[in-house]
Amino acid sequence: MKRALVIFIALALFTTGVSAQKKLTRDERMKWWREARFGMFIHWGDYAQWAGKYKGHEIAHGGEWIMNRAKIPVVEYQAAAKNFNPVKYDPDAWVRMAKDAGMKYIVITAKHHDGFAMFKSNVSKWNIADATGYGKDVLKPLAAACKKYGIKLGFYYSQAQDWNNPGGAVARKVATDGWANPDSARIDAYTLANSGHWDPYQTTATMSDYIDRVAVPQVKELLTNYGDVAVLWWDTPTGMTDEFAEKINAVLALQPNIITNDRLKRPNFAGDYKTPEQKIPNLSELDGKDWETCMTMNGTWGYKSYDNKWKTPETLIHNLVDIASKGGNYLLNVGPDAEGQFPQGSIDDLKAIGVWMKVNSESIYGTTASPLTPEAWGRCTKKVLGDKTILYLSVFNWPADGKLLIPGLTNKVISAKLLADGTTLQSSPGKDGLTISVPANGPDPVASVIKIEVKGNMDHNANANGKMKSGELD
Repeated sequence: MKRALVIFIALALFTTGVSAQKKLTRDERMKWWREARFGMFIHWGDYAQWAGKYKGHEIAHGGEWIMNRAKIPVVEYQAAAKNFNPVKYDPDAWVRMAKDAGMKYIVITAKHHDGFAMFKSNVSKWNIADATGYGKDVLKPLAAACKKYGIKLGFYYSQAQDWNNPGGAVARKVATDGWANPDSARIDAYTLANSGHWDPYQTTATMSDYIDRVAVPQVKELLTNYGDVAVLWWDTPTGMTDEFAEKINAVLALQPNIITNDRLKRPNFAGDYKTPEQKIPNLSELDGKDWETCMTMNGTWGYKSYDNKWKTPETLIHNLVDIASKGGNYLLNVGPDAEGQFPQGSIDDLKAIGVWMKVNSESIYGTTASPLTPEAWGRCTKKVLGDKTILYLSVFNWPADGKLLIPGLTNKVISAKLLADGTTLQSSPGKDGLTISVPANGPDPVASVIKIEVKGNMDHNANANGKMKSGELD
C-alpha cells in the first residue's frame, strides 16, 4: 500500500512538472496580454539625474536621449553616474500605483540607448550596481513587488543602440521617410544631421563584438535572474542583421512563454505584436494583428524637471477606451526622477484613471474590438458569451435630449443598464439603429458606461481593413 502511494505521489509530481514546463501556443501565451488591455511603461535610468538639462541648457527631445542630443562625452557621462543615487525608490509603492490605476503589467527600461543597465550585470560594469553610489540592482525588488501584487513584469531592452558600451550602434543616416526603412529608427532632421558617434571611445569595437559581448549575455541575465518575465520589449533595430537578431532571439528559449514586440529586427523577427507610438491608429491602419500603443503622459519618456505639460485624466481615459474599442493595448509611460519618485503629475493622473477603472474596468478587461463604427458620442467594446454579446458603450458626450442612438445595432436587446449602479434603461429598435433612453446626466463626466446584452454572436472584426504602421520609440 505504501509503495503504491509513493508511486502515485511520484506520478502526480511528474505530471505537475510536465504541465508547468508545457510550451504554450501563441494564443495561450497572448491570452493574459489580450485580456489586460492596460499596462505601465517606466522609462528610468541614470539619465534621470540630468533632468533634461546640460550645462544649464534645456535639451530638446526625450530626457532619456540627453547624452546623444547634448553630445556628452563618454567619460563625462559615466563619471556623472556616480552621483545617481535613487534613495527614495520604493518598488512596492510603484507597483501599488500601477495596480490601483487598473494596470495589469509593467514594462521597465532594463537598458536604454545609453547602455546603462538598471540591474547587476556581470557583462558590463556600466550598470547601477557597479557604476553608482546607489550600488544595488533595482529590478529584483521590482520583480518581487510585481509578484506580490499579481502584476506581470516585462523588460525594455535596447538591443542595438548603445552609446557607452563599445560597438553599440547609433542612429544611422537613412531615408527621411521613417516608414520607408523598417529596420531604422524613426528619423528626424536632427538625427540626419548628427548621425555617427561623437566620441571615438564607443567605436573601438564592432557591432558583432557588441552583440556577442553585451547584448546576448545581458538578455540571458534578464531571463535568468528575475523569475517569470512576461514581455521583452525591444527597441530601435539600428544596424541589426538577421544573424544578430537570431543570436538574441535564441536566448528567449530560457522563457518559452514570453511575449515580444516587433522591434527586434524587421521583417523576419516580427514578434507577437505591433507597437504604434504616441498615436492611436485609425481603423483603416489596422490589419487584425495584435497591437499596443505606447504613449507619454507629458512630452517626454525619461524625466525632465521642466516638462509639466500633463495630459488630462479625461484625455488618458478616452485614449484607453478608444484603444480597447479597436482591440489594442495601452502602455502608458511614467518617467521617475533621479531619487526614484514618480512625478506628481503622473501620480495625479494615475489616481484619476484608477477612480474611473474601479467602476468601469469591466468594460476594458477581456474585451475585444467593437463591431460598431466609432461615433461622436463615444466608443464601444464587446465580449461574446456563447449565443449572446455584451456591448459596453463608453459615452464621452452624454446626449442632452436623453436619447442615445446606436447606429447599426439591430440585434434583439436582452438588457440595458448603467454599469456604475445597475440602473435599468429602456431601449427601442428603429430603422436607424437602437435608441436608448438615458437619464438627464451620466454617472461620470469623463465617460459613462452603458452595458447592453443582445442576442447573437456579434463577432465581427473591426480591424479587418488596411495596414497599421509601426514606429520606433525614442
